Amino acid sequence: MKNDLANPAPLGLMGFGMTTVLLNIHNAGFFGQDIMILAMGIFYGGLAQLVAGIMEFRKGNTFGVTAFTSYGLFWMTLVFIVLGKEHAWFAFDSVFFGWYLFMWGVFTVYMWFATWGKNRAIQFVFLSLTILFWLLAIGHWFRMPAWFGVLTGFEGIICGFSAIYLAAAEVLEESHGRSVLPVGKVGG
Repeated sequence: MKNDLANPAPLGLMGFGMTTVLLNIHNAGFFGQDIMILAMGIFYGGLAQLVAGIMEFRKGNTFGVTAFTSYGLFWMTLVFIVLGKEHAWFAFDSVFFGWYLFMWGVFTVYMWFATWGKNRAIQFVFLSLTILFWLLAIGHWFRMPAWFGVLTGFEGIICGFSAIYLAAAEVLEESHGRSVLPVGKVGG
């Protein structure tokens, strides 16, 4: 039976990648906290990834549904936390926020293990995201100096662009019927 469902992964990867790049441009110190980051976090990083996750469910892709719905909800919770802190809706503890980020790193590292056997590009996305979450956690736990935030921001920019690259590779391959951007296919 022919599978004529669209590949939702590029949508989810772009939502994740573009939002991650914007947030980490801020983390690297180039711009302050801006409404663009929050709007992207709700709609493209959040809602678009939820949609991609639901579409992956329809395709029977456990990895895709788990990744995209989880990270879509990550972006929505992150925006809620940022707004809650900014408007003093509730108490905010930077060290405890580090644990929030650490737990997302735990989730991401086991998702990285699930990428083994998939292409190298997806492996890089998940490995670099694990590193990003844990660098962010360390920054909050130990109140690291500004240079550490800049370093973390640059690592996040690389992570985000790696997801954008993979999304582009998947769209171009489907559009042209052949590999256009290499993703480091594993196996035969």
